[in-house]
Amino acid sequence: MNFVTILGLIAGIFTTISFLPQVIKTWRTRSTKDISLEMFAIFCFGILLWIIYGMIINNLPIIFTNVATLSLALPILLFKIKYK
Repeated sequence: MNFVTILGLIAGIFTTISFLPQVIKTWRTRSTKDISLEMFAIFCFGILLWIIYGMIINNLPIIFTNVATLSLALPILLFKIKYK
């Protein structure tokens, strides 16, 4: 693995981890009143497109970090739909 790949993975890990506090808070409180449904729906769709893009260009950091981000953002979106 070269430096650029490692840098991409580290950057992706930090941006992905940033969603963890929101997932935990949303799960614990069952409250999503301050979260925009539209924003999270658009965001999750954008992340899905990043995953597809990463697969097309065969870029591990893009694929790995966006799959991880989607796995954290999607529950927030589902909580928002469920707990409006």
